[in-house]
Amino acid sequence: MRRQEVADVMDAESLKRRLPDSAVRDLGEWLVGVGARCAAGAGTHAVDYVPAHWSGIEPWPDRLLDRSHAQPVALSRTRVAEAVREATEHAEWSEALVAPYVWGQGRNGYGPHRLKEILAQPSTADALNRAGIALRSEGAVAAYRALHGAVKGLGPAFFTKFLYFLDLATDAPHTPRALILDQRVARVMRDHASRVGTDIGLTSAPAVATWIWSDGGWTPHRYEVYLRWMTAAADQLASAGIGWPRSSPDLLELAVFNGVWKPAGSWSPDGSGVRHGGRVRRRHG
Repeated sequence: MRRQEVADVMDAESLKRRLPDSAVRDLGEWLVGVGARCAAGAGTHAVDYVPAHWSGIEPWPDRLLDRSHAQPVALSRTRVAEAVREATEHAEWSEALVAPYVWGQGRNGYGPHRLKEILAQPSTADALNRAGIALRSEGAVAAYRALHGAVKGLGPAFFTKFLYFLDLATDAPHTPRALILDQRVARVMRDHASRVGTDIGLTSAPAVATWIWSDGGWTPHRYEVYLRWMTAAADQLASAGIGWPRSSPDLLELAVFNGVWKPAGSWSPDGSGVRHGGRVRRRHG
């Protein structure tokens, strides 16, 4: 069987599998423990940033603190979505990228330099605008396709943050909703695909999983598989009686990023190993 054929079989099988009971239990425990601050949704999840570090970035959203502030402050997902909404209402597409990028970098010192280079490119605003049109007219995967390789220095780990917040800000009509896909989340999906493939007897499963769920450069098809799986898993959690809010695949993305579920060992729909993880505030990939 060729590598692509193996990948297709693994994708199909992965999409059939529900989260095992142990994963549902641990995600429920996280929601009433470390994740309790997000029990109503992921909007309260915040990342620390230092406004003064971004002094060279223009335009600067009004929703972010004045750059005279030199101490770390928290930036919530809700505040980022508000900043994106205000920017897009005035067709300020470069500004719409700033808050998601700042949120994604957190305290990373190299973030301002990279963002300045991205914003300086003449094609950036137009590419973001095209992605916004695609999101509203066709959905998240089409928007991903519009940005894939469109802006030098803006890879999927960051432009999916932009798409996620744009989706929240504009309440795009299509499903599945846009979600963040970064290196940490992709590695969990890689482990899941590897375990699924191994369980059904595909000896090349680990190698193929590493190929399809690499550390970056994911194809639009890979993003679609990710969105479909996350949406189905979140629906399962919302029906599991653990208090998981409905229509919250982004809360599952946050939990996966934080290491609450880590596929380990052989498992079937009835059982699996999980790895607990602590709070992670910085988003990068």
